[in-house]
Amino acid sequence: FILLLANSCCRKPTINMTKTWGTVCDDNWDINDAEVVCRELNCGTALNATQSGSGSIWLDDVSCSGSERSLTECQHRGFGTHDCTHSQDAGPKPVLHLHLAGIRLIDPDNSGATLCSGRVEIYHNNRWGTVCDDGWDLNDAEMVCRQLDCGPALNATRSAHFGEGTGQIWLADVSCSGSESSLTDCRHRGFGLHDCRHGEDAGVICSEIRLTGPQSTRCSGRVEIYHNNRWGTVCDDGWNLNDAEVVCRELGCGSALEATQSAHFGEGTGQIWLDDVTCSGSESSLTQCQHRGFGTHDCTHQKDAGVICSGVPIRLAGSGSTQCSGRVEIYQQKTWGTVCDDGWDLNDAEVVCRQLDCGPALKATQSAHFGEGTGDIWLNEVSCSGSESSLADCQHRGFGTYSCGHDEDAGVICSGETLFDSCTSGHQSTQCSGRVEIYHNKIWGTVCDHGWSTEDAEVVCRHLDCGPALNATQSAHFGEGTGQIWLDEVSCSGSESSLTECQHRGFGTHSCGHGEDAGVICSGETLFKSRTVFNSK
Repeated sequence: FILLLANSCCRKPTINMTKTWGTVCDDNWDINDAEVVCRELNCGTALNATQSGSGSIWLDDVSCSGSERSLTECQHRGFGTHDCTHSQDAGPKPVLHLHLAGIRLIDPDNSGATLCSGRVEIYHNNRWGTVCDDGWDLNDAEMVCRQLDCGPALNATRSAHFGEGTGQIWLADVSCSGSESSLTDCRHRGFGLHDCRHGEDAGVICSEIRLTGPQSTRCSGRVEIYHNNRWGTVCDDGWNLNDAEVVCRELGCGSALEATQSAHFGEGTGQIWLDDVTCSGSESSLTQCQHRGFGTHDCTHQKDAGVICSGVPIRLAGSGSTQCSGRVEIYQQKTWGTVCDDGWDLNDAEVVCRQLDCGPALKATQSAHFGEGTGDIWLNEVSCSGSESSLADCQHRGFGTYSCGHDEDAGVICSGETLFDSCTSGHQSTQCSGRVEIYHNKIWGTVCDHGWSTEDAEVVCRHLDCGPALNATQSAHFGEGTGQIWLDEVSCSGSESSLTECQHRGFGTHSCGHGEDAGVICSGETLFKSRTVFNSK
């Protein structure tokens, strides 16, 4: 017999031998031993094995593989043989009662290979039961993942994605705000009140990788992976952008911008799980990459690896869209979806334009200006300050929570045009003078001054809504650019709507250096802004 004092699935374990309850000594007590206790009591997965009564102490030096049916089947010194006091009584930490006792994930096709994906079941009135998918969304899944100490929620599955449960359906119409400590703390219809069948059982897919540490965000931080019921770090030996790319993609955080080393996001503690990671960049999970083996390393936490990802992927689509104007779509749960225009304004558009490196926002379009999208609507009631690095960082109702149709799809028109002056340092309110740069193939580049004339400058100024051209500058008047030179021998009539519509030698074909970068001074004149983008497909 075994029981946990104070709660049905929590506190220190005690064993009934010879009609006397006794405790278990914490010598060598670990997560495998706790796993056997939790399974024996039908209490789900063990999340912690704590170390810190009265009467007998029955077991000492317990050593379980984790597969035993009962704690007494594990190796130990013999009943009543110990060198402990009750200050060493073992047990799951009391404050983790909600985590330990209340919830589990069942995946009938995975044989327990992952603890972080499956059908959601909760324990109530000494019985396990499922959750109905009515209203089930990513906020609810996030609560489950956090409660189980897994990584971020990647998907809130519905329609018995992980197979149909049996017996009781405990919860329906669950609605979590994200501040609750347990799924059962979220709003719901009441235990056992539902109009569902097991064909509607809810599930979650949680990541077994997370980003954490000081100054970490959802898409940047120290990389930690979940293995053997424990979070651990990754050593930065050989850590590069290919490895970071796999992490960013696995977390739905766009592309990798940087693979940080030397505990850039602070030192972790405890286990170091991976070392000498080598990814091709195409793997779906970091653990699929080559490495030395779990727990095999020659590192300290001073070498903890991290990533900086671009954020939730975003694109512009729809009728008449360009690289820098179109219907806003974001990528979540392996699906592109739209954004509702409720409250959509220029601050929101500004974040999108900056995230896409498309210059300042000119307009926040509403009412499916670029045509109606299809499928998911991911965001509603977005409210950005304008300084966020990603649209997903702005306030919103939660992924997949909305009250609109695709006839309200939001869009943006980014300037696609800005000017850069490397010779000045002051910011002004307009953007009408500077070195001309255009955006092509997702790369900024300059324009050569061969044949550069007032007609060419006129097209630039009109495109920027900066009034007539006053001067077509040459010889890097506003400083030399770097990198790509996109256009040479531009010849405009002056009536074109975009510089890229004028005659030129072809993108990237030139015989110039950056000492010949072209610029403009428009009548709207300014001293400095950031860059000029011309949309080129």
